[in-house]
Amino acid sequence: SKNKNGISERPVYFVFHLQSWTVVPDFTHHAHSASLSAVAVNNRYVVTGSRDETIQIYDMKKKIEHGALLQHNGTVTCLEFYSTAHLLSGAEDGLICIWNTKRWECLKSIKAHKGHVTSLSIHPSGKLALSVGTDKTLRTWNLVEGRSAFIKNLKQNAHIIKWSPSGEKYVTVITNKVDVYKLDTALITGTITTEKRISSLTFITDSILAIAGDDEVIRLYNCDSQKCLCEFKAHENRIKDIYSFEREGQHVIVTASSDGYIKMWNLDLNKNKDVPSLLCEVNTKARLTCLAVWFDQTSEIKENSDKAATSSQANEDEKSSIVRKKKVCWTDKNDKTAKRDRKITPEKQKLETLLQKKKKKLKSSE
Repeated sequence: SKNKNGISERPVYFVFHLQSWTVVPDFTHHAHSASLSAVAVNNRYVVTGSRDETIQIYDMKKKIEHGALLQHNGTVTCLEFYSTAHLLSGAEDGLICIWNTKRWECLKSIKAHKGHVTSLSIHPSGKLALSVGTDKTLRTWNLVEGRSAFIKNLKQNAHIIKWSPSGEKYVTVITNKVDVYKLDTALITGTITTEKRISSLTFITDSILAIAGDDEVIRLYNCDSQKCLCEFKAHENRIKDIYSFEREGQHVIVTASSDGYIKMWNLDLNKNKDVPSLLCEVNTKARLTCLAVWFDQTSEIKENSDKAATSSQANEDEKSSIVRKKKVCWTDKNDKTAKRDRKITPEKQKLETLLQKKKKKLKSSE
C-alpha cells in the first residue's frame, strides 16, 4: 500500500499530545496488516479494528501492545467501550461481540444482522445497545440478558447510529439523511437532510448535532427544530470523522480530514450561530479516516488530560492517527524503543500465528 505521496507504508496510527493547544507528535504504532476501519478508547486502552479481521489492543499507560482479539471473520466495522468493563465490536460477518476488558474474554457472540454490522451505539445506562446493518434493520439489544429486544425494518441501509448524551433520543444516518428518534416512542420526531453523504456526526449537547459529510464543511443542527444553526469550512478536503468533548465548560470539536489535518475548534454555545474558532491543527501528511478522544484520568493537570486519536487507511491511500494529551514519546517502525516495549509471551506468539493465518486468508481472497 502507498500513501498519497507514493511512499510504500504499512497501516499505522500516530499518537500526539496537546500542550496549551499545540499538538506535538508522541509515537506511532504499526497495528495491522491491512487498512484500519475503526478505533475506540477507554481510560486505559486503545483498540483498533481493521480489514485484516482483527482487533488490536494497546495499553496507553504501559505503552505496550496488549494483544489481539480474533473472534470476527470479516472487516471490523465498529468498536465501542462501555465504562472500563466492556467492549462491543461489530463486523462484516454480522456478529456483535461483547468483551470483558479485564481478561479480554468474549462473553457473548451474537448473530446480529443477516448482512454486515455497519454501526452500533451503547445507551448511557449500559443496559441497551442499538445496531444497524446491511439487512435494512435497526435492532435494539438487551445487554443485561444478551438478547434481541426489538427489530425495526428500515427502507434503506443505515450506516451510522448514535445515542444522545442523555439517552432520551437517538439518530440514524441513511446516506445524506439523519432521522431523529425518541426513545419512549421509537418514532421519528424529525429529519435532517444534507446535500452530500454524511460521513460522521457527534452530539455537542442533547439538542445540538455536529454533522460532517463528504465535503469540507461542518454543520451544526438543532435536533428539535432540525434547523441549521451555523456552518463553516473546516478543511480543504472531505471530512472523515468528527468528535466533541467538554472541558471546564468549554466545548471542543475535533475533526479529521482526507487532507491530512487534525483540527480542534472552540464552540461557544451562547453564540452557536457564530463560526467556531480554531484552537490548533496538525498536518499528519496522511489521509485520515477515523477519530476518538481520550481523557487521561491519571494526569495531575486537567489541562493536559485530553487526547484525540485518529486512524487512517493505508491500503486506500489512508493512514491512521491518534491525538492525545500525555508526555511525548515518538516512535516509528524503525524505533528501537518501540521494539523494547513489545513483550513476546507464549500467548502473544499464539496470537501472531493466528494473525499470519488471517493474512494468508486475505491474500488468497484478493
